[in-house]
Amino acid sequence: MPNAVIVDVVRTPSGRGKPGGALSTVHPVDLAAGVLRAVLERNGLESSQLDDVLLGCVSQVGEQGANIARNAVLAAGFDERVPATTIDRQCGSSQQAAHFAAQGVIAGAYDIVIAGGVESMSRVPLGTASPGGAAESPLLRERYPEGLIHQGISAELIAQRWGFSRERLDEFAAESHRRAASALDAGLFDGQLLPVATDAREVTRDETVRAGTTAERLAELPPAFRTPGVAERFPDLDFRITAGTSSPLTDGASAVLIMSEEKADELGLRPRARFHSFAVVGDDPIMMLTGPIPATRRVLERAGLGIDDIDAFEVNEAFASVPLAWAHDVGADLAKTNPWGGAIALGHALGSSGTRLLGTLVAYLEHTGGRYGLQTMCEGGGMANATVIERL
Repeated sequence: MPNAVIVDVVRTPSGRGKPGGALSTVHPVDLAAGVLRAVLERNGLESSQLDDVLLGCVSQVGEQGANIARNAVLAAGFDERVPATTIDRQCGSSQQAAHFAAQGVIAGAYDIVIAGGVESMSRVPLGTASPGGAAESPLLRERYPEGLIHQGISAELIAQRWGFSRERLDEFAAESHRRAASALDAGLFDGQLLPVATDAREVTRDETVRAGTTAERLAELPPAFRTPGVAERFPDLDFRITAGTSSPLTDGASAVLIMSEEKADELGLRPRARFHSFAVVGDDPIMMLTGPIPATRRVLERAGLGIDDIDAFEVNEAFASVPLAWAHDVGADLAKTNPWGGAIALGHALGSSGTRLLGTLVAYLEHTGGRYGLQTMCEGGGMANATVIERL
């Protein structure tokens, strides 16, 4: 079977996902079109050479509706014969897009494909696509009489079950900002960051990173998810998750150029990494965010590797309790986990985050000379993807 290789990864800076955010004046179709166009231009390719474009997006409604991937392909000026589709695996949507793209190459269905994702949480707010939510389903209510819950409450349940104190959560979040600010200042993201021109200025740096964040300042924030209904359902819950220990609402887009190793050789392009192994799992939809634990175990088993064989981990920081619980249970070294900061600092533009993490993982392995990297993300509804890549 052919190897599926990563030739390039680009992303926009992260903008705050609210009115007035750095990228809030840019239509999400145009955000996605920008990274699609850039990944071809950077590698001297014509759009007619693409077999497909797969983009992740969670809130597929309004400006992000009607198959935003196809609209982005057209907005980018690509050949009209290039197809595209939009994928929703919740927070792991673009990681799943990369899986599907790579698996298509391995199967021989694709030679060259772009995977990526986009989310403008300032223009299409979280929850817009499903205001009633799945709770309206009679059959789902029959199975879960008390109803499913907000991810923030799942993060609280994890913090309580694993015994993470408020202080530990705040320390983790502050360290995420410190690492991200250090990486930005050192120019470690420069090879993947695509400046975005807005009505006001050119955005070149992640807006969500706060270099001066400290655990002491985070300790002043109130719990974010304590509400009367939740307090009644979970009377023993000691609320510890705040806005500071949660990933911020974010705008952004990212894209990865994937092809067969043979095609890269034919075109004179340098493969940077290959896809080694894939996994996707379902897990408890109430705890919801623990899926990366079984996903990591499954992908390592498929890869024939142990946790100590992995040189770097990218674990999406939806909330501080998620990577902490993951590291505890799989035995991972937190020093090798999100070494350039995570989503608490760099933002979580839902549909885009998977390929953003993938780009960081590739760049980090190249910077350090590491061989294997593992990426995993918790996903709404109690799911998770995991990917092992090998630097070439």
